[in-house]
Amino acid sequence: MKQILIADDHTAVRSGLRAVLAQRADWEVVAEASDGRKALAAAIQTRPHLAIVDFSLPSMTGVEVARRIRQHPLETEVLIFTVHNSDLIAQQAFEAGARAYLLKSDANKLLLATVDSLLTHKHVFNGRFSSKSNSGRVGDGHQRLSPREQLVIKLVAEGYSNKSIGAILNISVKTAEAHRAAAMRKLDVNSIAGLVRYAVRTELIEP
Repeated sequence: MKQILIADDHTAVRSGLRAVLAQRADWEVVAEASDGRKALAAAIQTRPHLAIVDFSLPSMTGVEVARRIRQHPLETEVLIFTVHNSDLIAQQAFEAGARAYLLKSDANKLLLATVDSLLTHKHVFNGRFSSKSNSGRVGDGHQRLSPREQLVIKLVAEGYSNKSIGAILNISVKTAEAHRAAAMRKLDVNSIAGLVRYAVRTELIEP
């Protein structure tokens, strides 16, 4: 029996995923989580074969969950399940150790096949994002920024304070401020509005 963890802050999404996955008698959803910290704790406790993790989780992003899972002696595969059609976020996910990146809009036609591939340790390619095909697709501005700086910009653009960003990414407020300042310097912007415009232009956030 293949065991699966579902992490999403929307109850309806978790219920929908559970219903779809129930089509396979050899798959079992062993845990659900509504935020990033709970997702990581559930992964460590239940050691599932697969974790389906939303990118935009409270308390810790899906990318951070993937990174933390890789830091533990777990054989859990990670699928980032998101509304964000973004090469940048996909690249961050793969760099953090996720094996697949699936848009929620593609779930009806691709979810079962993607999960099956991950559970049988096959290469996943859904026509948009792939851990083997996504490298080198971001622009020069992205390449100048570290993955952590990119995530900080995204969270700033979404309205989070330095204190909140520190809590989400599990870093100090001072470190969050340093990442934001470094990103602004690299992008040659001098205001939060400039970061927001950059985040919209590069699809870090939806306009």
